[in-house]
Amino acid sequence: MAETSMSTKGQIVIPKKIREVLGLRPGAKFIIELEGDRVILRPVKENIVNRLYGKYKGLGLLKDLAREHRREAERNAEHEQNFAG
Repeated sequence: MAETSMSTKGQIVIPKKIREVLGLRPGAKFIIELEGDRVILRPVKENIVNRLYGKYKGLGLLKDLAREHRREAERNAEHEQNFAG
């Protein structure tokens, strides 16, 4: 068991060992629940797209993916038209 304290702003520090075991990174989101006299923090599963967006921000990756998705949708529509007609 680890001990921590709360700052005047209501912030607490999650000990490094626990962060490492759970793979928590700065900016991690949590669900917070009250069960009797216990405060429960449940990490919200990180969305891979959000993680990549932060990692590759400014490189245009999401725009490239959206462009490729549109092209693929257009090809699929043309393919369906060829088989329908």
